[in-house]
Amino acid sequence: MSKSKALINELLVEVFNNILSIEEDVLKSRGIKLSMKEVHILETVRNTPVPTMSAVARKLRITTGTLTASIDRLVRKKYVRRGQEEKDRRKVIIELTEPAFAVLKIHDEFHNEMIEAIFADMKIDEDEILLKSLENISNYFKEKYR
Repeated sequence: MSKSKALINELLVEVFNNILSIEEDVLKSRGIKLSMKEVHILETVRNTPVPTMSAVARKLRITTGTLTASIDRLVRKKYVRRGQEEKDRRKVIIELTEPAFAVLKIHDEFHNEMIEAIFADMKIDEDEILLKSLENISNYFKEKYR
């Protein structure tokens, strides 16, 4: 592997791991007692227009069975409710509860603070090449691993 490829690999892995680790620490310090996996499931449910089990599992790139185990835990913790779609009773709809929205508000605040800090420290909005490169990287992963 060339030096630049190795460096990009190292940086992507390091940034990804750092964000997850810092995010988990910050959320715990703010009283969130859920795993990052559970928080990201709540986020995906919120961001899915019709959050059926299969639609959410597809967005998370996991099986419906794997999602079922996580949703079972979130139901017990009272962060989500299950219901049936009126038109097709076989479809299970996931509904967020008030505690889930409170968690997501804190999660969103963390992301906003992180982005604001990055913009303040690095003036990213002035760096067209960096923005285009990040957009290209994002699009690559979306297309390659959809």
